[in-house]
Amino acid sequence: MERKSVIERKTKETDIFASLNLDGTGKADIHTGIGFFDHMLDGFARHGFFDIKVNVSGDLEVDGHHTVEDTGIVLGQAIKEALGDKAGIRRYGSFILPMDDALALCAVDLCGRPYFSYECQFPSERIGELDTELIREFFYAVSYSAGMNLHIKMLSGLNGHHMAEAMFKAFSKALDEAVSKDERIKDVLSTKGSLA
Repeated sequence: MERKSVIERKTKETDIFASLNLDGTGKADIHTGIGFFDHMLDGFARHGFFDIKVNVSGDLEVDGHHTVEDTGIVLGQAIKEALGDKAGIRRYGSFILPMDDALALCAVDLCGRPYFSYECQFPSERIGELDTELIREFFYAVSYSAGMNLHIKMLSGLNGHHMAEAMFKAFSKALDEAVSKDERIKDVLSTKGSLA
């Protein structure tokens, strides 16, 4: 069974189309209007081996907040839909990823209950055209829309670009592990019998 999804979301602030294949090869076609954000999502796709298409028309004349947050909402919905009943998945994933001076930790539980913990202080307010405070908003939106327990912690770092890239790549590796199948798991990995 293919683990794919297509999500479209249109509001007065953003118009978003996203497609996701959890069992891809890392192909990405990303257009959000924010160059550095595109770069981060491209790295997420490539290092998690997810095939992703994202097209966003957002109110960037205001700022990047709605574009980034709503993209997180849509990506979270896409992950949730592609996972279906979550039968056979490992459920948990974690990764510590180095990127030059930066070291990021990410842990994921696809339990169906949203929770988000984030520890990172960026040295600058912007990286390219992306406000660094929006990185937290993106991951918060993903975690709550997908119904995942998500912990991200920046263990060390000096350069904002490296820190953000380490964070997105650590998330992709942790999520790849969590969504991967394990033949020993016959239904869902839960004593309750459900991951919803």
